[in-house]
Amino acid sequence: MSARVQGRPLSGPRHVLELGGGAYPKALAVVSNPPKKLYVVGSADALQEGIAIVGARKATPYGRGCAQRFARIAAERSVCVVSGGARGCDAAAHRAALDAGGLTVAFLGGGCDRPYPAEHSGLFQQIVDAGGAVASEHEWEKPPLPHQFRTRNRLIAGLARATLIVEAGLPSGTFSTADEALAANRDVLVVPGAITAASSRGANRLLYQGATPVIDDETFEDALFSLFGCLKQERFCPEGTSAEDEDPVAAALRAESLGMERLMDLARECCDGEDALPWLMRRLVEGERAGLFARHPDGRWGPVVR
Repeated sequence: MSARVQGRPLSGPRHVLELGGGAYPKALAVVSNPPKKLYVVGSADALQEGIAIVGARKATPYGRGCAQRFARIAAERSVCVVSGGARGCDAAAHRAALDAGGLTVAFLGGGCDRPYPAEHSGLFQQIVDAGGAVASEHEWEKPPLPHQFRTRNRLIAGLARATLIVEAGLPSGTFSTADEALAANRDVLVVPGAITAASSRGANRLLYQGATPVIDDETFEDALFSLFGCLKQERFCPEGTSAEDEDPVAAALRAESLGMERLMDLARECCDGEDALPWLMRRLVEGERAGLFARHPDGRWGPVVR
C-alpha cells in the first residue's frame, strides 16, 4: 500500500475526542491500549455500541450477500453497524446499513483526510451525510500504512458488543478482529461456509474453536435480542415450493461454489438427452439474471445471498 494513495477529504462536523472526556466512547475506553485521541468526521453520537460486521476483502458473492443481509437486519432494528470501510464485505455492510436508513461507523487505518481505499471516499461521505461517523486514532493527514490496519481492528471490535464474521479464509486479516473481540470480552458470531470453499476456511475454523454460528435470519435475530433487546419480527413463508422442485443447478450452487468442470458433470447427469453445455448455460444465465448466483473472480459460480 502506497502512502501516496489519497481519497477526497471528507466534509462534515469534525471532532477530536480525548480519552477521559465526556464525549469519548465508554466502550473504547476499556479496550487494550485505548487511543488517547479519536479523530472523527460526522456525528460523535454515532460512536455507540453496535455490531461489527467484517469479512474478506476479496469477497465472494456469498460473503458480500451475507454482509448485506445481516447489516440490513441490524440497521432495521436501529443497531449501529461498525466496520472498517475496506473493499468486499466491509463496504457491503456499510452500504446495506445506509440503504436501510440506519447508522454505520467506519474506522480507518489512516487519518480521515487520507481515506483508504480511495475509491470509497464517496461511501465514507455518505456515511457522514447519513448521520454516521468516520473515525481514526490517527491525526487527520496520517497516511494509511499497512501495520495501522491491524491495530485499528481493536477499535472495530471494541465499539461493538459482538463481531460478526461473514467470510474469512486462511490466513486472514479478519481473524485479528475476532481476536480483538475476544480480548475485549465481546462475543464472536460467524456465518459458516462450505467446507470446500477456501474463502470460508477461516470462518469455519472459528466455529470449530467455539464461536457462535449464525445459520439464518432467526439465529441472527436471536443474537440481536440477546445483545440489544431487539424484538424479533414475524416472517411469512409462502407455501408451494419444495426442494424437489428446485432447479438442480440452483440447488448445487446453494450448497457450494462450483467451477465449470463440476457444473458440466452435473449437467450431463441432469440434461436428459439434451446437449449438456446449452442446458447448463441457459440455467446459469437465467439464475444470474434472477440474482440467484453470480460468477466469482476465479471463474467459479456461487450463490448470491439477499
